[in-house]
Amino acid sequence: MEDYLKIEKIGEGTYGVVYKGKHKATGQIVAMKKIRLESEEEGVPSTAVREVSLLQELKHPNVVRLLDVLMQESRLYLIFEFLSMDLKKYLDSIPSGQYMDSMLVKSYLYQILEGIYFCHCRRVLHRDLKPQNLLIDNKGVIKLADFGLARAFGVPVRVYTHEVVTLWYRAPEVLLGSPRYSTPVDVWSTGTIFAELATKKPLFHGDSEIDQLFRIFRTLGTPNNDVWPDVESLPDYKNTFPKWKSGNLSSMVKNLDKNGLDLLAIRKEISVTHHRGFRGHRHHGLHVVVSFCMNVNIYGDIRWKSC
Repeated sequence: MEDYLKIEKIGEGTYGVVYKGKHKATGQIVAMKKIRLESEEEGVPSTAVREVSLLQELKHPNVVRLLDVLMQESRLYLIFEFLSMDLKKYLDSIPSGQYMDSMLVKSYLYQILEGIYFCHCRRVLHRDLKPQNLLIDNKGVIKLADFGLARAFGVPVRVYTHEVVTLWYRAPEVLLGSPRYSTPVDVWSTGTIFAELATKKPLFHGDSEIDQLFRIFRTLGTPNNDVWPDVESLPDYKNTFPKWKSGNLSSMVKNLDKNGLDLLAIRKEISVTHHRGFRGHRHHGLHVVVSFCMNVNIYGDIRWKSC
């Protein structure tokens, strides 16, 4: 730790504190994440171990870089590249009545998708995508951060914890208690973030799990086995749920043009039902989203790379 100088505290969470710092020899500005180690018996928190192990494998322009890992007494420090702001703070900084430029929305969405696609190609689920975990710089770059809840996935798919992803960005299969889930949970979160980029407001802002589900169902319709095979078998699905018909998504994201609405809708279809949409179509993950992006040419000369 003698190589680094703490400048100021910039954040605090369940497992520790984040400082803005500087490497003394090079002058490089960094983010220093201090992890609390409660006792020798408990050791390093599993979230920190997971974050370190995954980030060491994830080298991509749209994934925050882990520069160093240091131990000092009962503290573990993760040294990251420094980005000046998270997406939530940026959205909050936009004056009332104004919205993010549409080209920046497209650029941010594309970069987020690139980062997620890279992770998924390497069999990593982020599982906690939200504006607070997306970091931006002053050059228009956005990066995925905070991999504390991320997991490597494989075959057979393991039974995962129910409590992942901040409520507003949580996929319906997770809210319904599905013991197994995969890449669509990240795609769903991205869809809700996409809408928020355009409107500055969360798409579905429930105050409980059941309220969150009902907000989704009021907009997309209450699913059943006909449109989402086996949904009625999920642990928290109730036949007594109100039977809403699909509503008007466009009224909730008025700032999106037709191409944007079509892209948001197709992402919902992919992610809501493990690649079976509310209309029962078969999709294949991010490839469908990317193909659509290319067809409507919203990204100009940018080309998607295969896994």
